[in-house]
Order: sequence, then C-alpha cells, then structure tokens
Amino acid sequence: MLTPVVGLGLALTLALTGCGSDTGSRSSTARPHSAGAPGHGSRIPTLAPAADGLTPVFTRGTLAAGKTVALTFDADMTADQGDRAAEGEEFDNPALIALLRRLGVPSTVFMTGRWAEQYPSQAKAIGGDPLFEVANHSYSHHAFTGDCYGLPTIDGKKMASDVQRAFSAFHAAGVRNVVPYFRFPGGCYDDNALRALAPTKVTAVQWDVVSGDAFATDADAVAEQVLKDVKPGSLVVMHCTRSAAPTTEEAVAKIVPELRKRGYRFVKVSELMRR
Repeated sequence: MLTPVVGLGLALTLALTGCGSDTGSRSSTARPHSAGAPGHGSRIPTLAPAADGLTPVFTRGTLAAGKTVALTFDADMTADQGDRAAEGEEFDNPALIALLRRLGVPSTVFMTGRWAEQYPSQAKAIGGDPLFEVANHSYSHHAFTGDCYGLPTIDGKKMASDVQRAFSAFHAAGVRNVVPYFRFPGGCYDDNALRALAPTKVTAVQWDVVSGDAFATDADAVAEQVLKDVKPGSLVVMHCTRSAAPTTEEAVAKIVPELRKRGYRFVKVSELMRR
C-alpha cells in the first residue's frame, strides 16, 4: 500500500517548489493567444496580459482539456552551485529524460539558465527533441519575493534581466524548442514580481498538483501523491535533478502507466494551454 508524503520530506518539498504559498494560487482568466516563442519559429499559445498589465499566470487546464495531464520537470541549479557540480553533485537526471523518451511522454522542462550552462549538451538534446519543450525557470534560481523558503532574493530591478539571461543561456547552448513560459523559483511571486516581468512577455506557469518528489526517498509515496491529486487538465510539478529528487525516475515509471490505464493522455503545457 502506498503512503502519502509527510513530515520532513514535505517540508523540503515546499522549500523547492513553493507548495502552499498563498501567491501560488493566483491564475489568469485571460483567453489564450498565440505569440512567437524565444528561439522558436512556431506560434505558441500564451495568456494575454491581465487587465492591470501584470504578467498572466496559468495553473491548470480548463474542463475542455478533458483527461489530459501535463507533467513538468524543474531543472534546478542556482547561480552559485558551480563548485558543488565540479565536486560531483549531480543536478541533472539523464535517466529520467531517457525514461520519458521510452514511454513517449511529452513534457515541459523548466530549466534555469545556470543549468543550461552546466549541462549544455543535455540542454541542447532536450531542446532539440520534439517530445519536449523548454521553459524558463530564471537564470539564478533566486527568489522573486522575500521569505521564499530560504532562497536568496533577487533585486526587483534585476528580475526581467535574470529571465532574459536564462533565455540567452538557452540560445548559447543551442536549445531550440523554447517556449515563452516562466516558473518562479520556489513558486513564490507577488504583484511586484508580476509587474517586473511584464516586459518579458512570458506567461507564468504554476501547477495544481505537487508531486512531493523534492528530496523524497520513497518513490511509491511520490506516485501515490500524484495519482491521488491528478484531475482532468492537471499540471504536475516534478524535478529533473538527481541530487534533489533522486526518486523521480522510479515514481514516473509508476505514474505514467497507471494514468494511461485511467484514460489520461500526456501533453506539454503548450497543448494544455490551448484547451
């Protein structure tokens, strides 16, 4: 019998994903429209800016999405973790990407610019595979609000440039399938952050299902969490970093076949946003 993610594991999950943040529940009601994605020639759906000019926020698909679900994976690495990577800490997870390919699961990878710099060949391979799309998770993985689970805080005047720096890092690594979506580090944001990002013309993407994979040691518990909470149109947050989420590959191997048995179809965020 699978058990829910509780205690310390959940607390650490909150630190990485921002689950439970009051700011993580806001969503835009604007209708999707098409816009050119940075580094990508096709037209990608985005949400129109909110009436007050703030960056729009997308959290899940509408009822029209039917039994679809978007698995998203954060490729986290902060600007100051280069020394840890040099010492052997693994912020990537190539086995997870290989599993998604074997299972044929379209996915959206929210990548930090620093991750793309550390793993340029992997970033290029992910971004060149039509199964995946690459979205922006900031360059530095510093928080865009104060008091965001212990993350360092970025100055408000540097928020937009931090996002653009990540897009530049993707371009330098040769990442092709880049979409104009942004996920706040820790999931933390407020109106000041949404206003600061308006010039970048991104759609902020949150989630409605927290997998609990961050720092988890029990893949069954992660799978249980997702299978319990997924609904038609759900958007699931997971991670693509071995050091911080070592059980994700095993959990995905359980989640995907079970959701398919239940009649779900996996889509990227861009398809979910069209519904």
